[in-house]
Amino acid sequence: MTESETEPDHTAVRVALWRALHVQADPPPHVIEDEVGLRLVDPGDGWRERPDMDVDATRRIRASIVARARFVEDVVVEQAGRGVGQYVILGAGLDTFAQRRPELGAELRVFEVEQPGTQAWKRRRLTELGYALPDWLRFVPVDFEGDWWGQLAAAGFDAERPAVVAATGVTMYLTLDAITSMFRLVAGLAPGSTLVTTFLRPVDDVEPEQRAQLEVAVRGARAAGTPFLSFFTPEQVLELGRECGFREVRHVSAADLAGRYFAGWGEGTGPSRGEEVMVAST
Repeated sequence: MTESETEPDHTAVRVALWRALHVQADPPPHVIEDEVGLRLVDPGDGWRERPDMDVDATRRIRASIVARARFVEDVVVEQAGRGVGQYVILGAGLDTFAQRRPELGAELRVFEVEQPGTQAWKRRRLTELGYALPDWLRFVPVDFEGDWWGQLAAAGFDAERPAVVAATGVTMYLTLDAITSMFRLVAGLAPGSTLVTTFLRPVDDVEPEQRAQLEVAVRGARAAGTPFLSFFTPEQVLELGRECGFREVRHVSAADLAGRYFAGWGEGTGPSRGEEVMVAST
């Protein structure tokens, strides 16, 4: 690892491994097929023995992770079919859309927005694994406390053209002011743009059987120096979206995602409502 690189945080690594675990441990048809992140992380042969990879204990959170990823990509497919040509991934981390969906990516201009050290690490690993870095894929290293919007524009993003902007697993790490600023910037994009963002519900607003796991995640995030700062009920996040200027906002619940992607899996196997989705349109 070079001096300018920073290994991805534990959360990004867990997400990548959970996506791979879904392919390896859950029955087909899989919600999303993604073992690229596993290759990037290269955790060694014993990774499935990790406590946070327990197949049964992580079933609901794993379902949430793959459901949100698939939902975002379904929105991108839908909007690309309508002529939208830009896709922005905020807090891209170890996202693998460009590696798994190159035929769709080639129809777009894809912007991965992430902190410089993490992004440098990821680019090196992609090169080592033989993945191409095509012209339509733009890496945008940013300080999210600085002018990341200006950096996005400098990378070729055109605010006058419609875009899909995804922010999954991001809002819980931001202050309300930072979230409000992000929402307002996206709400000011060209008509026909879409924001897909996840939000974390308050602990006491989650299924009783999932609260202990969320509390562990909250403590772990704080101990790692990346505390969860923002929680919303669905009503609160929708109201914030309206206040920030979106023309239309809608809540996509865990039950919605379960019906869409986990029909036939049985009770208690779909996503937890701990983290749900808002879709907002300009």
